[in-house]
Amino acid sequence: MKYFPIFLNIKNQPIAVVGGGDAAVAKLRLLLKTEGQITVYDDAPAPEIATWADAGLLTISRPPMSAEQARNACLIYAAAEDDSRDAATHQIAKDAGTLFNWVDNLKNSDFITPAIVDRDPVIVTIGTEGAAPVVARAIKRVIEGRLPQTLGKLAKIGQAFRPHADALPFGRVRRDFWSAFYFGSGPTAYDASGPDGAQAALNELLQVFAQQTPKQGHVDFVGAGPGDPTLLTHKARLLLDEADVVLYDRLVDPRILELARREALVIEVGKTGFGPSMAQNEINQLIIDHVGRGVQVVRLKSGDPSVFGRLDEELEAIAAHDISYSIVPGITAASTAAASLGRSLTQRDRNSGVRLITGHDMAGFADQDWRSMAAPDTVVAIYMGKKAARFIQGRLMMHGADAETPITVVENVSRADQRTISTQLKHLPQAVGNLDGPAVLLYGVTPRIKSCKIYQEQVFERCN
Repeated sequence: MKYFPIFLNIKNQPIAVVGGGDAAVAKLRLLLKTEGQITVYDDAPAPEIATWADAGLLTISRPPMSAEQARNACLIYAAAEDDSRDAATHQIAKDAGTLFNWVDNLKNSDFITPAIVDRDPVIVTIGTEGAAPVVARAIKRVIEGRLPQTLGKLAKIGQAFRPHADALPFGRVRRDFWSAFYFGSGPTAYDASGPDGAQAALNELLQVFAQQTPKQGHVDFVGAGPGDPTLLTHKARLLLDEADVVLYDRLVDPRILELARREALVIEVGKTGFGPSMAQNEINQLIIDHVGRGVQVVRLKSGDPSVFGRLDEELEAIAAHDISYSIVPGITAASTAAASLGRSLTQRDRNSGVRLITGHDMAGFADQDWRSMAAPDTVVAIYMGKKAARFIQGRLMMHGADAETPITVVENVSRADQRTISTQLKHLPQAVGNLDGPAVLLYGVTPRIKSCKIYQEQVFERCN
């Protein structure tokens, strides 16, 4: 992030616009929405600027801006559409140490003015750091269409009502109150009866919430999917936005964590395969403790919570405390990996089922039906199987598996650094030996992608 977005208080602060043509007019249409004290420096400003001056909305100065005026200004815009004049303004602003914007000259500007959706005091800004203005405008159109024109008026009414709402418990209850107003009774009441109707809706809501029994804590076990945030379910996004506490696994993509509220407590409870990990009983206790405080907890698990996510252990722990919960499935790595290969996990006349096993549970391997897995045309998705690759190879071949059986290894499934290795059972340990990230092994599956090449004796090539 090159430009850090902030909201600058410019109430009654001097703002200088140097120039009086079309560029200045376009910039002034936005600046006139503010409470700043605007001065236009130009000896022949456009008629529209003169009209604004006659209405007392801004001041016109025909003499050039002085060094003292530049020092006193909060913001300076160079909008003369003349390179030499704008360059001179740039130098004056630089000498004065005042924030400077050269219209349509990103390189020489201290700040940029983003696209704005105005529902004052609700302001949405969209910036692309000058890289794609068309994209910013497209996003603005979408947001403009979704935010009602009355939203700003409701926000002002709500702002005046805040001292009354402060009587409600801080946190979840108060958030639910305001959500019920802004996205429920507020817009309906305003459309029907204007400001008086919205005010009445607030009073009624406050009585309802003041009489409510405090809500009990709750935990949602949410699947974060394999990594790519666009594969997150809509319900998972909503719950992240509502959560007071997020307990997340180490493999959850940081971009998904960005979807949590900034006020939420976000705690890593990571587990590293065959490495340092938070004990499961500690994780269980964290869930119990936070839910006991009456908050909404999201237990965010990589992939799908019900696929090698130790979900049952956590469910058993909360059951002893009568904690309410829900389970939100996520897309698991095996199906995502197969999709990236252009393959399905099942195929008519080949295999009517697919096995999901984990290489992390070494003791459990003795209980696997290796003979049936070694049969021709069997498909097995092996999670966390890098460390156990040689053991898997040995067990399968011991029970009759063909050494030429194809295996596709997909590392960092769905992420930008995803790597795919197409190999055979006889070369499996060597093929996974240098992988650092989490990987799923698809036994009996070959990529449909033509650029994948089979692992050969000493060298293997990865899919593009």
